[in-house]
Amino acid sequence: MPGLATTIEAILYLKGQPLDIAKLAELARCDREDVEEGLIELMNDYAHRDGALEIVETVDGYCLQLKERYRFLVDLLIPIDLGVGALRTLAAIALKGPISQTDLVDLRGSGVYQHVPELVAQGFVRKRRQAEGRSSLVQVTDKFYQHFEIDALPQLRPKSSTAPAMAETDANDGDELEFESEIEEAS
Repeated sequence: MPGLATTIEAILYLKGQPLDIAKLAELARCDREDVEEGLIELMNDYAHRDGALEIVETVDGYCLQLKERYRFLVDLLIPIDLGVGALRTLAAIALKGPISQTDLVDLRGSGVYQHVPELVAQGFVRKRRQAEGRSSLVQVTDKFYQHFEIDALPQLRPKSSTAPAMAETDANDGDELEFESEIEEAS
């Protein structure tokens, strides 16, 4: 049977998202103190390796991720092919989400009906049916936060209850979008 540190490593790899101590303890079937010791052992092991991966603590827990100096490979090997309109829709979802698709259409226009499936396919957005009504709720996924390195901007995560208003026409695609002073204040 593998050691606890190795089991934690496997869990972090397979889940592909940050996990807190409680969730790691549940999945590894051990207590929290053992997980903390296992994480220390695992983090020390990764710190002394000359590898491309590292174990880091984020606002959501611990995750196995690519070291910063290898991030260029993500863009090189896994290009994100999103148009300006889809990127603006993604930004609106990140700032306003979770948001109903109906409200998103009101905010961004009918192009949302093409953007949302594209963003879901790329793994940046999750779409789920609301219990009442016909509209779905959309929100960004952990992949969004990891790809765009949003942990560097904790004010965007978790979402605040006062998201900025949006309403200006872009000359490139006719879509509406304006980020007001909240983004500037965050800088």
